[in-house]
Amino acid sequence: MSFLGFGRPQPTSAEKIAAVEAEMKLLTEMMNRLTKACQKKCIPSDYRESELNKGESVCLDRCAAKFFDVHMKVSELLQQESQQRGPGGGFGFGG
Repeated sequence: MSFLGFGRPQPTSAEKIAAVEAEMKLLTEMMNRLTKACQKKCIPSDYRESELNKGESVCLDRCAAKFFDVHMKVSELLQQESQQRGPGGGFGFGG
């Protein structure tokens, strides 16, 4: 253990793999939500053509851009809150 618990032990290979798998799962879930939301908003349920028309394409592009913009803003806010709480997460003494 490091002095006063300030250094973290290096993650093992299994921990690294688990972290990558968890991140891939989150990314897959995010892409599924994006696809579902933007498809519902931009593409009619009765397909008229085999390819996207210009309006559908623009709608999907804007929808995806807004989705990622909101995702980044929420991530930044969560990161700021986490940093304000400090390393203990605000659940320890005085938190």
